[in-house]
Amino acid sequence: MTPRLLIIGCGDVGLRVLKLLAGRWRVFALTSRASRAAELRAAGAVPLVGNLDEAVTLARLAGLADLVLHLAPPARDGDADLRTRNLLTALARRPPAALVYASTTGVYGDCAGALIDETRALEPATDRARRRVDAEAQLRAFGRRHGTRISLLRIPGIYARDREGGHPRERLARGTPVLRREDDVYTNHIHADDLAQACLLALLRGLPQRAVNVCDDSQLLMGEYFDLAADLGGLPRPERITRAEAAERMSAMQLSFWSESRRLSNARLRRELRLALRYSTPKEGL
Repeated sequence: MTPRLLIIGCGDVGLRVLKLLAGRWRVFALTSRASRAAELRAAGAVPLVGNLDEAVTLARLAGLADLVLHLAPPARDGDADLRTRNLLTALARRPPAALVYASTTGVYGDCAGALIDETRALEPATDRARRRVDAEAQLRAFGRRHGTRISLLRIPGIYARDREGGHPRERLARGTPVLRREDDVYTNHIHADDLAQACLLALLRGLPQRAVNVCDDSQLLMGEYFDLAADLGGLPRPERITRAEAAERMSAMQLSFWSESRRLSNARLRRELRLALRYSTPKEGL
């Protein structure tokens, strides 16, 4: 039988998943904007208009597909992910066999540059990360209650040349500085095409109630990443500043990305999902 997949939040990554499937699956895509219907239909999905903030619009999702790919982010405020709660309430009427959720590596909080795997305790330091932790907990409970195989993909910075806002050249062109090496933090990366492949493999191979770090093989300081991008693009390397200077010049949002440092192991990604990275480091991907 043709697999039936429901994509929640079919943006850039969801469209890349559709491209991988190339008409081999029956795919439904939920969107809150009716204006996207033609785009989704052209990409090979059956568009469904519904809003995760309005539970009444989600009733038709129950039993629609055996597989669900949940790519929608939580709302911008609060500690709980009410959007995931509304989705799971709708799906509970006829639970899917498997559900893959796009979470974030921000759930780990600051690890002081340590190399960590999925067994690391969750210590979210921001409201947006706490909402992701709440969503993960909801999904694990749903999986145990309904027998749905839940895969939690913990995703770092996503990049690609053809992804809007997903290439460091925009930041380099603005002249945004980075921290000097002694103050710098480790960041982690995944190319959008490799992420799409990981989503598909998790739907097929993910173990029950399992978290997986979806990252490439690199272990770069943030400054190294932007230096690499500048060198590859023939652009000037960014200015280096101290933390004290950053506190005076940068916004709270920008500073939040410089407050967490961690290196991620992708052993589980390679061993369990058996993903062969197309872009093993940003040097290839950029």
